[in-house]
Amino acid sequence: MAEIPFNRSPLLGREKEYVEDAIGRRRLSGDGFYTNAVSEHVKQRLGAAEVYLTHSCTAALEMAALLIDLGPGDEVIMPSFTFTSTANAVALRGAKPVFADVSIGSMNIDLDEIEALLTAATKAILVVHYAGRVPDMDRVNEFARERGLVVIEDAAQSYGSFYKGSPSGTHSALSTISFHDTKNVTAGEGGALVINDPRFIERAAVLREKGTNRQQFLQGQTDKYTWVDLGSSYLPSELTAAFLLAQLECSDTITDVRRGHWKRYREGFESLTKRFSVSLPDQETADQPVNGHIFHILLPDSGCRPAFLAEMKARGINCTFHYVPLHSAPAGLRFGVAPRGCPVTEDAAARLVRLPLFYDLTPEDIDYIVSQAASALGNLEN
Repeated sequence: MAEIPFNRSPLLGREKEYVEDAIGRRRLSGDGFYTNAVSEHVKQRLGAAEVYLTHSCTAALEMAALLIDLGPGDEVIMPSFTFTSTANAVALRGAKPVFADVSIGSMNIDLDEIEALLTAATKAILVVHYAGRVPDMDRVNEFARERGLVVIEDAAQSYGSFYKGSPSGTHSALSTISFHDTKNVTAGEGGALVINDPRFIERAAVLREKGTNRQQFLQGQTDKYTWVDLGSSYLPSELTAAFLLAQLECSDTITDVRRGHWKRYREGFESLTKRFSVSLPDQETADQPVNGHIFHILLPDSGCRPAFLAEMKARGINCTFHYVPLHSAPAGLRFGVAPRGCPVTEDAAARLVRLPLFYDLTPEDIDYIVSQAASALGNLEN
């Protein structure tokens, strides 16, 4: 069998057509025809108050931190098991990431930890949707309402997921989406800031335009535009947006296929859990269906992971691990705190292996990967 990559971006038909059309329009900077088409598509899809397309989810997170006026002395509770962008957005404003442990079945923030980490300095809760699984947002929002806190969803991985019938990223004031090459729906690089609380819309437009009131100028609301607030260059190009629109138009198909892959993996590995002491992610539920973004397993112990990855590579299967917990990283120790420690995160992160999962993967590929994983695990026992 040919080598199976860890990821391969999907191509579904109209990407080249739309990119060529964008070039033909001779206006390639952001906020043109395709940027606006993508923003409107996602806005309608989610039922959001507004959506601003950005050049990355990192940019969207930084905008969210600006919008809630994070600054020195503020604290933001977030899981330690996440990408650096989640914490950087907070640290860049001079605020402090407060790292929480995760629940092992979902690898999402342990909701019991949130209440224990709240202090007078807490300004926001930043919830990550690991592997496309949305946490119990009702409970998170209950914590926030009782204390006047802002909730931000880092929904980088969860486009196409739902929580209690509503799309991910719509259960808080602000949320962020990634369209990076590793995500289900991709533009190579790209992201979006989703605004569900209308009070943030006008200022977000300013932040996204380098701190200027350019949008008001283009809409004829002022006779010139100038610097009025903080901001940066957060716009993607029209080429990025054109490619992304073609992907978004096929997002239901992509999600359905990937969910099928996720389910096949879980069924295949179910028989190995007792035989090899492998742990699997929680089953999806009717209230919290997955979008098939990541399928991972937890090996019996951290010591066997390098050998397992090497065995799978030798068999032509590219697997990988994931985040180094942020609370233990050099910058995490410098800019953040983990008052209660993160023992579950440390244990699970050291045992976690992600398996190939992409649109073009076939059921036969998945069955082969599972069989080879069983063989590799057997060799590690001998």
